[in-house]
Amino acid sequence: MLRYLTAGESHGPALTVTVEGLPAGLPITIEQIGDELARRRLGFGRGPRMRFERDDVEFLGGVRHGLTLGSPVAIVIHNTEWPKWQEEMSPAPGATEKPLRQPRPGHADLVGMQKYGFDDARNVLERASARETAARVAAGALAKALLAELGTEIVSHVIQMGVVRAEAGRRPTPADLPSVDDSPLRCFDPAAEQLMIAEVEAAQKAGDSLGGLVEVLAYGVPAGLGSHVHWDRKIDGLLAQALMSIQAMKGVEIGDGFEAAGLRGSQAHDEILWDSAHGEYVRDTTRAGGTEGGMTSGSLLVARVAMKPLASLNKPVLRTVDTETKEETVSFKERTDVTAVPAAGVVAETMVALVLATESLRKFGGDSIAEFTRNHAAYIASLS
Repeated sequence: MLRYLTAGESHGPALTVTVEGLPAGLPITIEQIGDELARRRLGFGRGPRMRFERDDVEFLGGVRHGLTLGSPVAIVIHNTEWPKWQEEMSPAPGATEKPLRQPRPGHADLVGMQKYGFDDARNVLERASARETAARVAAGALAKALLAELGTEIVSHVIQMGVVRAEAGRRPTPADLPSVDDSPLRCFDPAAEQLMIAEVEAAQKAGDSLGGLVEVLAYGVPAGLGSHVHWDRKIDGLLAQALMSIQAMKGVEIGDGFEAAGLRGSQAHDEILWDSAHGEYVRDTTRAGGTEGGMTSGSLLVARVAMKPLASLNKPVLRTVDTETKEETVSFKERTDVTAVPAAGVVAETMVALVLATESLRKFGGDSIAEFTRNHAAYIASLS
């Protein structure tokens, strides 16, 4: 089993993540972690904070000479802006001179204040911030490295920004990932991307924000991850929970998802064929998104996740209530982006990788990479 736990606040001294359950002997470097974190910072529409919040990463345990030890891997991501926030975010006894009492609609601010009895929204927003996803991406880099040992690779791309949608069925392969990352909005459809950029520019001019839709594709996923026998082992449910746990996500679909609800059964399922050349079962469509009966089918895994527009606006216009005076006001402004949908794709890759890595370890086991890959190879050989 793979388990991970993140800690830290957006403007605290650092974020940390501990990952437990990785087999010994997995090759990993701090550069791999840094490369994934750099991908999370991509995208047209990101705010100026992306130039300041550089990711200074360090292993604290679990890795020696570029290989995992089988013990928990601990990673720290230092906050280079911490000197500016030491007084405001100090863990020492005291109080702030600037409590935030104008909660933002669409954010965790008000409900968190009510739930924990806070009179300052910063006690909530610091942990609720999407900055926490940097720690997840660090954990996801380890998960991706493990999956690569099985030949599994994960790609994401933006398929909708605001009202603009990319051409259906246009999907990148792992070989296309560099070109996706090089594009301003991580969109694989150049014509649609130009329209998306115009959408972002219009929202930016209005001081507003934009949401969108990301598609995650997992290639080389073995059949049989997940299970049909228990509700909490079904791969669809695990993927949906993981993707919906990302900040600002409001919807998930696997394969054709909601579109399939309007089809007849003769149109909605992936027919099973036999590939005699390779000695394996195949499906030449992805309507079910690579899952059947709560398990991966061995086909391309397809998941989409919808991100709402960010709750922090550069031109605050949403009405709220001052929690101290109860007077109507507008929500406070934090430094923000116009959109974070391109970066959300990288985080979505991470969550899919963590689910698939966890279920791969459950399926194949092994205390070392050699044992893990040997068990996988024997299983794959048995499928034919």
